[in-house]
Amino acid sequence: MAGFDRAAALSRLRADQFDLLVIGGGVTGCGVALDAAARGLRTALVDSGDLGGGTSSKSSKMVHGGLRYLSQRQYRLVAEALAERQRLLTNACHLVKPLPFLIPLFTKGQERSKSKVKSIAKAYSTALWLYDLGGGLRIGKRHRRISAYGTQAHLPALRPDVLVDAFLYWDAQTDDARLTLALARTAADHGAAIATYAAVTSLLEEDGRVSGARLADGTVVRAAAVVNACGVWSEQVASLSPSPSGHVRLRPAKGVHLAVPSRRLPCDYATVLPVPGDRRSVFVVPWDAAGAPGPEGPGRFTYIGTTDTDYIGPLDEPRVTAEDADYLLGVVNTWTTAELTPGDITGCWAGLRPLVAEPGEGAGATTDLSRTHRVHTSPQGLVTITGGKLTTYRLMAADTVDTVQRLLGRHLPYCPTRRLPLRGSEGSAELADPGAAQRLGTTPAVLSHLAGRYGGEARAVLAMLAADPSLGDAMVEGLPYLRAEALYAARYEMVQTLSDVLYRRTRAGILARDATAAAAPAVAELVGDELGWDAARKGAEVAAVLAEIKSERASIAGSTVTTGA
Repeated sequence: MAGFDRAAALSRLRADQFDLLVIGGGVTGCGVALDAAARGLRTALVDSGDLGGGTSSKSSKMVHGGLRYLSQRQYRLVAEALAERQRLLTNACHLVKPLPFLIPLFTKGQERSKSKVKSIAKAYSTALWLYDLGGGLRIGKRHRRISAYGTQAHLPALRPDVLVDAFLYWDAQTDDARLTLALARTAADHGAAIATYAAVTSLLEEDGRVSGARLADGTVVRAAAVVNACGVWSEQVASLSPSPSGHVRLRPAKGVHLAVPSRRLPCDYATVLPVPGDRRSVFVVPWDAAGAPGPEGPGRFTYIGTTDTDYIGPLDEPRVTAEDADYLLGVVNTWTTAELTPGDITGCWAGLRPLVAEPGEGAGATTDLSRTHRVHTSPQGLVTITGGKLTTYRLMAADTVDTVQRLLGRHLPYCPTRRLPLRGSEGSAELADPGAAQRLGTTPAVLSHLAGRYGGEARAVLAMLAADPSLGDAMVEGLPYLRAEALYAARYEMVQTLSDVLYRRTRAGILARDATAAAAPAVAELVGDELGWDAARKGAEVAAVLAEIKSERASIAGSTVTTGA
């Protein structure tokens, strides 16, 4: 684990000459760093904040082909995404799990006649056959139609007076923040120097070509090539060049999700609900704090999302607004008997999609913009990767490193990441053995939780528990995260702030904000002692988390959603 050390990485950034510097520690940037390092390039990655601190920890957490893109005739995108979904199910088997999805068919009074429902069902059937034949079948399941009774078994709150039946198909789900972390750690295993909280203040040029970057602390990082993988911040980073020109124009789109306790909206399958009077849909998704779908129980939540709207505002602080909450809760209340209110929301998150604005594009809905990615090279040699989606990060990374290869005039080995296991996947299968918990001196519940987050590295967390049983206490009340996980994050996962622990190494902050606020001082003590924080620093870290939670509460305080149809 010594290769994943920020201080050592900063020392290397000052001393070494790199083939490639990647700016941006989201899923795409970490994917690029892994691809490049695995092909043998001397690689560095820096980010101004935490790994996955932006959109890569605030997605819908879906690893999917994108069924709705078929209606936009983006067949290639769907096929590519389904192929990448299958690779992730293998290469990150501990973090990416199959998840069944329901598409209910509704009739609502006289608004939808039987013939209209039949027409909608035919369209879905055609799309799902295309989805299966385009790669969906690789998951080992074929779509089928199930009865209203069978549908309600998985989302009991669906309104029986309007539910006809449903289609069932399969995709996958992941903890996006931990997937990003696994990519970064795997890149470090292959020799990449990874440094968080290392902001780039300017790009360097030599003979008219980008040749590195200067960091906020004055460190100069020399690299033969530079990749800008900063998502919605890409235009800002491109402007740091002494002679900026020709960079891609972006149109950020905000996606919002709300978390509610599973007892308020129990489900064990994801469900796609139509937005009345709109072409959009909203997902209702099961989530437990260990990152795996499951029925109602401690630490179990349901999240609802997403929105897809133009965003104008500070890129660092997208907020869930009262209007966003009204929109999502209103959709759920239209099709279910849950009667959710803003008081049911225990957590939320908002992310910004870095959609590419094509030349001459009008002001249409962001849902109509393509999710295909774009690799662009400026006249000064700055390579920028934009667009895309979580599922296709590996393909985006491969295309980016192929571009770097041409830029450097070097012949690199064939991209190895198709079959490259991510950190934690090796040794994870053995933890599913019925006798594994007893052999490892723990309970099946604890082992299942840890294996779903750390894979084979769960053994390291268990070793910490064996050395200090008090670390087996809950980190946040009502959630399955253990105190040992906070300590593990501080020692081995490049944690620099309390927010890193509570929002990304664990997902406590986005699921249960009030319980997280209550636990923040104790977690700061544990993490701070490990990282050498003094009392003032611990207090400041707690204050920052509490301020974030207060701001979140205030942003949705004006929600006035009504219940019912």
